[in-house]
Amino acid sequence: MRSLTLKLTLAFIFVGLAGIIVVAIVVGNQTQQGVNQIVVDRYRDELLEHLATYYQDNGSWEGIRNNHLRSIGNQNSPWGESLGPLFLLGVDGRVILGDRQHPPGSQLTRSEIENIFPVVIENETVGYIALPAVKGRSFQTQGSPEEAFLARMQQAILLGTIGALLLAIILGALLARTITRPVKALTAGTKRVAAGELGYQLPVKTKDEIGNLTQSFNTMSSGLEKANTQRRQMTADIAHDLRTPLSVVLGYTEALSDGKLGGSPEIYTIMHNEAQLLNHLIEDLRTLSLADSGELSLQRQTIAPRGLLMRTTAAHAVQAEEKNIALVVQAADDLPNVAVDPERMAQVLGNLVDNAIQHTPEGGEIKLTAAATNNTLQIQVSDTGSGIPPDDFPYIFSRFYRGDKSRQQNGSSGLGLAIAKSIVVAHGGTIEVASILGQGTTFTIQLPLNS
Repeated sequence: MRSLTLKLTLAFIFVGLAGIIVVAIVVGNQTQQGVNQIVVDRYRDELLEHLATYYQDNGSWEGIRNNHLRSIGNQNSPWGESLGPLFLLGVDGRVILGDRQHPPGSQLTRSEIENIFPVVIENETVGYIALPAVKGRSFQTQGSPEEAFLARMQQAILLGTIGALLLAIILGALLARTITRPVKALTAGTKRVAAGELGYQLPVKTKDEIGNLTQSFNTMSSGLEKANTQRRQMTADIAHDLRTPLSVVLGYTEALSDGKLGGSPEIYTIMHNEAQLLNHLIEDLRTLSLADSGELSLQRQTIAPRGLLMRTTAAHAVQAEEKNIALVVQAADDLPNVAVDPERMAQVLGNLVDNAIQHTPEGGEIKLTAAATNNTLQIQVSDTGSGIPPDDFPYIFSRFYRGDKSRQQNGSSGLGLAIAKSIVVAHGGTIEVASILGQGTTFTIQLPLNS
């Protein structure tokens, strides 16, 4: 049995059938007991009336025999040999009419006198009768109204059971199909994605667990498509960034080997710079690879935040001075120390300052600030540069992102911000950006102080 629809249908049918059978048994038993009780109540009253008449006519119970009890009423009387003993008791509780085990004069036990009724004449009790138990017995006789009523009830229960079973089969099949249809659609969708149709979407028709599963599938499919697109773009970007310096190096080495170009310090310097650019790109890719795999090693040390900012400004002082850009540090000396990898955090701040210098015009300002709030160290790098277009915000930390869409080489691999985010996240922190086009950009780093 491999079909989920069949399994669910049979499960619904089984549950429905079990409920129907239980209800039919309970209703049948309750109906039987109700009819029995009606019969007993009716003939009990006749019996009590007959016994009262006998006592009035004879002044006592003298001469009464069992046949007086068994011949009461008409042919539909429920009292007969098969129904067990029917006792007549005196006012003192002793047996007047009984059976072999309970002869006249004997006393009944407490369990045997639980279902007794008094024989009353003019508000005076002259005796008692003890009747057989109703439960488990059938008192209606052939051709009686009670028997006809029970027959109709049994027929109604049977027809109701059959109708309920058919309804359970129909509803079970419909419900099973309703549940399995989206499951089949999900199965077909996964096959299409596995076949390479990344980004395939399924319609979400419900808001239940199946709908949530479908929505999760759509999110996964979109994520796979996006990741695949990014992978292809990254491969193209890596090839582009590697090809340019390699072309320069290969061009010079070929010219030198053919004797078309004589060696000179300037040529060797150019080749060295291109090789450094290649090495820088490879190191950046290695850093990202380690961060992606969770293997980026951190050599944490407890350092003062102000010292970290001063180190960054010192490393970029010459570059900023060439563009007449002011580097300003605003950080208190008594800030709490933070446990970070100094080299990695210097790389993060260096990447941010590099970007700020590239996009800040002459005469601008780059400010590095640090403050501590709620066990968190906040570091900001803000500039008065050109700002970031709103359309570029979703991709600001993407790999190979460049605000310059012409992709002109400026010594940057386009991985700086991606690396900065990976390092900050590895420290358990966050990095965010805020920018106003034409006014400047601010990067905010949040680092935990208790790490």
